[in-house]
Amino acid sequence: MAGQGLPLHVATLLTGLLECLGFAGVLFGWPSLVFVFKNEDYFKDLCGPDAGPIGNATGQADCKAQDERFSLIFTLGSFMNNFMTFPTGYIFDRFKTTVARLIAIFFYTTATLIIAFTSAGSAVLLFLAMPMLTIGGILFLITNLQIGNLFGQHRSTIITLYNGAFDSSSAVFLIIKLLYEKGISLRASFIFISVCSTWHVARTFLLMPWGHIPYPLPPNYSYGLCSGNGTTKEEKETAEHENRELQSKEFLSAKEETPGAGQKQELRSFWSYAFSRRFAWHLVWLSVIQLWHYLFIGTLNSLLTNMAGGDMARVSTYTNAFAFTQFGVLCAPWNGLLMDRLKQKYQKEARKTGSSTLAVALCSTVPSLALTSLLCLGFALCASVPVLPLQYLTFILQVISRSFLYGSNAAFLTLAFPSEHFGKLFGLVMALSAVVSLLQFPIFTLIKGSLQNDPFYVNVMFMLAILLTFFHPFLVYRECRTWKESPSAIA
Repeated sequence: MAGQGLPLHVATLLTGLLECLGFAGVLFGWPSLVFVFKNEDYFKDLCGPDAGPIGNATGQADCKAQDERFSLIFTLGSFMNNFMTFPTGYIFDRFKTTVARLIAIFFYTTATLIIAFTSAGSAVLLFLAMPMLTIGGILFLITNLQIGNLFGQHRSTIITLYNGAFDSSSAVFLIIKLLYEKGISLRASFIFISVCSTWHVARTFLLMPWGHIPYPLPPNYSYGLCSGNGTTKEEKETAEHENRELQSKEFLSAKEETPGAGQKQELRSFWSYAFSRRFAWHLVWLSVIQLWHYLFIGTLNSLLTNMAGGDMARVSTYTNAFAFTQFGVLCAPWNGLLMDRLKQKYQKEARKTGSSTLAVALCSTVPSLALTSLLCLGFALCASVPVLPLQYLTFILQVISRSFLYGSNAAFLTLAFPSEHFGKLFGLVMALSAVVSLLQFPIFTLIKGSLQNDPFYVNVMFMLAILLTFFHPFLVYRECRTWKESPSAIA
């Protein structure tokens, strides 16, 4: 990109990162917002006549129905966050960037205005607002991922940064909480966020293409402020391939990894891969770890309240600490660097030994899959110990584990299955894992009810389930070792 193109690409990159960092994944900052909602007496009528004021341990114990209501809202929002990945990806593919972004702006702005004008008496509207907020955020992320195509060999790094920024946007709710404690009302904060939609609209028409950014980038490609008429044909020819890449957030090109073998794989149908053992174990791996993450985030306020004995000042301090650690943009590239380094190592091995390139590349996913499970196990162990200072370590392990989780998921699907099925398999695994994530609400109800607010047995159950996820990298390792000399056998 020469001359005036480079500044435009850089501006597009930086404003896209700001958009993802400031808006797309705010749902993950839910504990901070719950703290504000409780201070505003949202669902306080569910606490019963014996509930004391906020900060009173006895009153908090009587408010399990209030906690359940907040948990249900987060469950619905997190479900939509994953389940809508496939249909929003289809919207982006079918209607292209501008239309997808205008839909995102509509959902996001409507959601923030609903939150701005809710009160304790209309708190039920949060059931509508939070899912709309996540749908808008997912569309913001998907439309921004294609910006990586503008940067050639750095494309994977840019995509990784955008996913990290998506995670880090949870800090927005922390800022709202801190401003609330300084006297800025919840309504004022969300009205400001709604007004920012004018910036989204301006960016849509000035710094983003109407269609898709193709990959690889054709010569003299222009868009936004410098848009021309010479790329329509190229965009149409590459749209389907490019969209599959965006949806799966792939780190590697399957065509590089599977010369020759890909022709044999094309003979198999999508459903043959969807019902394969490899896909089934990957679904188990993703669903278990993701369910634990969602359960932890959705119940964090209640967990901290119990550990702090109802001292809301301490709850506020640890809620802030959790939000400050959620800067996944700082740790998101680590997994990508690990994968890239291992990929280069195994490629050299393949050239020396004549082994299947796909098999040795698949081996590079094993350390990432296993390390993700190990990080999550450490995270679950720390969260299970009812010692408040230890939760600082829990928060750090949680954000690193989450960053590794989604990076490993994308990388594995990229390497383990043919390119023509990447988008469909990615959408399917995210949708099915979203259905599993709905279990977080009955589990929370179990803790608050039969287990009398003691999550010990649930934590033990999850640690056993997380140990089960180590079976996935073990099977992949055994599989790629077996098939190194027989690429045609790879299923």
